[in-house]
Amino acid sequence: MRKDITIVKVGGAVVEDEAQLTQLLRDFYAIEGPKILVHGGGRRATKIAERLGIETKMIDGRRITDADMLEVVTMVYGGLVNKNVVARLQALGCDAIGLTGADANIILSTKRPLKNGIDYGFVGDVKKADGSKIAHFIDAGLIPVIAPLTHDGQGHMLNTNADTMASETAKGMAAAGYDVTLIYAFEKPGVLRDADDDNSVIANINHADFETYKADGTISGGMLPKIENALAAVDAGVKRVIITKATAIDGQHGTIITQ
Repeated sequence: MRKDITIVKVGGAVVEDEAQLTQLLRDFYAIEGPKILVHGGGRRATKIAERLGIETKMIDGRRITDADMLEVVTMVYGGLVNKNVVARLQALGCDAIGLTGADANIILSTKRPLKNGIDYGFVGDVKKADGSKIAHFIDAGLIPVIAPLTHDGQGHMLNTNADTMASETAKGMAAAGYDVTLIYAFEKPGVLRDADDDNSVIANINHADFETYKADGTISGGMLPKIENALAAVDAGVKRVIITKATAIDGQHGTIITQ
């Protein structure tokens, strides 16, 4: 019998906002059954990099990660952000455990090759998220909190998009026998027709809709990889993907991504 599991991905903007993060963690605590939290932290990494005199470069919502930036994101994602979230969940009574893809070899990646002449540096493209390994933590009564870092199996850490981490984790859990609900939680109430109008939430998006919205510019920037990852997840057997506001992760609000 397949078991239900909820995976919530929270972006860096929410992680840095005390009020939003507090509410999200309380709501996450209230979710019944097995659950996993995947977090970002890009804005915090950008601020720390600036203090260290390291330039941040982005292309289509993706961070270019040279050797210096890799050190920053490893420290910020795997340390500062991850352990802060874990500690906050422990205070709520969630027996959380902080992980990267390297821990227990749960998520293995390959270094991204040149794409259209662009060198993304130490960025990982996920080969496999091992849902059976992650399930061991869940079976032990632990709640995984996963940072957006993977490894290549050769001793190297790789920066990996947090939305991709959530999507690949969801696919891995589906393959391990779970009925997965994946929730992308961020600062907006869903995917919007008009970026300036929070009441313009698009209720449902499938592949055809996405191509249309991408072509006419309704969906652009960082929302593009988020929906690409959501569609990849449902294609791979994830039950449903919801994009919603961080204060509305009850599964009843936002944009639902379907095949």
